[in-house]
Amino acid sequence: MKQGKLHFIIGLATLGVLSALVVVWVGAASARLAENSGKASQVAVASAADEGYCSGPLKAILRRVLTSCGLVSASGGRGCQPLEAKSVAAMSSGDFNALFVPLKERVAIIQFEQDSDQLDPAAMALLEKAFADQRGASYFLVVSRASPEGSVEHNRDLSQRRGGAVLDHLQARFSDPDLEKEVGLLWLGEEFAQLEEDFCSWTRSHPEAPCSAADLNRSAFIAWIDCQL
Repeated sequence: MKQGKLHFIIGLATLGVLSALVVVWVGAASARLAENSGKASQVAVASAADEGYCSGPLKAILRRVLTSCGLVSASGGRGCQPLEAKSVAAMSSGDFNALFVPLKERVAIIQFEQDSDQLDPAAMALLEKAFADQRGASYFLVVSRASPEGSVEHNRDLSQRRGGAVLDHLQARFSDPDLEKEVGLLWLGEEFAQLEEDFCSWTRSHPEAPCSAADLNRSAFIAWIDCQL
């Protein structure tokens, strides 16, 4: 065999071996990349849970409440009044309440006496239990209401004070440095999203007492929510 032809064959074989090695190296690198990407994806999902109750409409409401009128700021509590709440919700009262039905196991209804904004011992105990049961959630929503007795203006103020009482107790009871970034306030007075008696079976601070729609609406409706916004 001529020497030039031999050199050509050797060069061709060498090129084939190198090409095969490149294919192996690229395949191994791709496998490692896929494995690492899978791990990164698992970590992201684990650190930012999106629970089954996080429907599109609930996320939309939560985003509006927390960004427009809900989160507590360093300069003091903020919140949405009833007229603002209607535009924030952008839906009917019944539809607004229905959003929270999937949250039944996480919601607590903190009840107040008629025309009162004072938390009694049972209300304090349930509030503390509900707040302590964070389970990694990001936002604590407080939706306070008033029953229809009295003037509209009085009930707006009363529901605001009830929401404030919940916040004040949390601040006094828990040394949570993130509290002001976690709590969203929405006070509805008697004008929007009144609760019906179907909610009497939900967790409330006085389960032993008779329950009517008026009893339910002398309340603050609280829940931890963990939704990716």
